[in-house]
Amino acid sequence: MNEVPVRHRRTHASGSPPADELKTAAASAGQASESEEDDIIGQPNLEAAGDQLPQSSDKTTEVLDSALKDINPRWRNWIIRGIFTWVMIFGFAFIIYLGPLALVTVVFALQIKCFHEIITIGCIVYRSYNLPWFRVLSWYFLFASNFFFFGESMIEYFGLLLSRTDVLRPFATYHRFISFSLYVAGFVGFVFSLVKKHYLKQFTLLSYGLVQYDYFVCPVRYDEEKDHISMECERSPAFVLTEYNWPETVRTILLLFGFPGTLKMYPFVLHSISMSIFASVIGPFGGFFASGFKRAFKIKDFGDTIPGHGGIMDRFDCQFLMATFVHVYHSSFIRVPDPQKLLQNILTLQAEDQLVLFNLLHDRLVTRGLLPNSTST
Repeated sequence: MNEVPVRHRRTHASGSPPADELKTAAASAGQASESEEDDIIGQPNLEAAGDQLPQSSDKTTEVLDSALKDINPRWRNWIIRGIFTWVMIFGFAFIIYLGPLALVTVVFALQIKCFHEIITIGCIVYRSYNLPWFRVLSWYFLFASNFFFFGESMIEYFGLLLSRTDVLRPFATYHRFISFSLYVAGFVGFVFSLVKKHYLKQFTLLSYGLVQYDYFVCPVRYDEEKDHISMECERSPAFVLTEYNWPETVRTILLLFGFPGTLKMYPFVLHSISMSIFASVIGPFGGFFASGFKRAFKIKDFGDTIPGHGGIMDRFDCQFLMATFVHVYHSSFIRVPDPQKLLQNILTLQAEDQLVLFNLLHDRLVTRGLLPNSTST
């Protein structure tokens, strides 16, 4: 008969284990129980995403369905994709025709729709966690971030005009403080929404949430001199036709064969080469990232907003990476100081500070000989 080893435990005279061992054992048991319960309750339901989320299909309007009902299903999908591709192309061309306000509105609407598709996936997959305020906090942080970024752009171009309106003046003056207050309010709301056993998951989800026409080259802004909004400006050097000289060796060869020794082009064409390289080499990784994200949740598309194409996010997965690059590239290599923006910043100063700045600038210009020395007698 096999002997079962018996582990002797240190006991008190009464035969019971010490109190500290009982506390340790109880804590260990509690942690194990919570861990097991968390494993059972807290597993994300990846299968639910594929079952409950609308996926891309070739279902369209009744008129188009009746017209394509006799076509082979294989070609039917390609025809539908082609039709709605041209619909999107002409639709975007029409939006460009409507002007800057329409473009800003569409960008804002696309951002909201992409965010909605992402949040819908999270709500379905993590429904088993019963996280309170998950959807509300997600939309709140989207609103707070848009209030900050869009507000910064509005103040940059229309700050002087906004400061003249009594209702909007506090928003223009204290915009950053209001933005910070909104963020703090969301932060406090997130802390109140924390649920026992799901702290790590909630903090993870929070980190995801935080994380040739003049109106193409001249931004809409308020003109102080004309006292109205306009798109007239002195074009950036990037949009002015420039003549470039070839290197001496290349120039000699070109002249030998009768070609001109100079090249006329817009400087922005050179910048577009860099952007094109990034879009073709690095940009697709945004699509690869989105594909990996969808595979992780076992879904084919983010939604079915566009027949044959999937959701809005499926069409803009690469654009977020590209938009960030364009912003950084423009700020680093293209953007030049704008006197109109500098004037707007100066006009927000106190009168005494404006006089100090004027005297400093006047002295510098006199020293450089650009202004006559009016103080000399």
